[in-house]
Amino acid sequence: MNIFQAIILGIVQGLTGLFPVSSSAHLILFQNLMGLKESVVFFDICVHVGTLSAVIFFFRKDIREMAVSVIEASNLMLRKNTKPYQIMTHPEAKLLILIIIGSVPTAIIGLLFHKIADQMFSSVFLVGFTLIATGIALWTTRRLQDTDKTIENFSARQALIIGIVQGLAVIPGISRSGSTISVGLFLGLSRETAGRYSFLLSIPSIFGATFLGMINLSGGVDIEMMPMIIGTMTAGIVGYFSLRLLFYIIRKGNLHWFAPYCWFIGAIALMAG
Repeated sequence: MNIFQAIILGIVQGLTGLFPVSSSAHLILFQNLMGLKESVVFFDICVHVGTLSAVIFFFRKDIREMAVSVIEASNLMLRKNTKPYQIMTHPEAKLLILIIIGSVPTAIIGLLFHKIADQMFSSVFLVGFTLIATGIALWTTRRLQDTDKTIENFSARQALIIGIVQGLAVIPGISRSGSTISVGLFLGLSRETAGRYSFLLSIPSIFGATFLGMINLSGGVDIEMMPMIIGTMTAGIVGYFSLRLLFYIIRKGNLHWFAPYCWFIGAIALMAG
């Protein structure tokens, strides 16, 4: 892989890693177009770290407020004999607990099926099929009206459902953000809450997938450092601005705009496969 290829793949990851169009599918397709017949696993891990950094930077205020709220709630429990479940009355502390709850099914599914999912990465035909399915899920959100259901009205059951859906996104072509935001909207969450929870939930998921990917690397790392560094930085910078644009689209209720694109790329993949 040369630097030009690394920049192109970094841009692809930065755009598709946060847009609801499946970054794994696009990395597979673009690596094939560039003649990189074998998936560059370590590079893929690195560019995912790039977009993870973009998410953390974008939500840095939320992350800080969750940490502060948990400390404050814990101190309150110690001083006033508050019951543990009462921590859920603090919105930011409740959000952190819901992220933990949603991460449990994601982790279980990921651990059980990640090896099968890795084998699926070689199937361009499967990617095409799942991209079309992602497009259908996005298209069905077009008639949903925004609600006022925020974290205060968000239940543990809903967090579990979204966590299960995120776990299924281990399948190449299933967009993690597209599927989790869509399900959040169907569960009645406001657009802002569905988008916010989806990406905050992605942080432990991407951390876990990165750690698992590093453990499973075999045969050493066969890639030059400079393309890896440039690709990762490109993914992070492009990812941050992609996230800003995506939240504008989510707030306007236009998530379904991405559906035709998923169908188009999915059809190409089906023909190529």
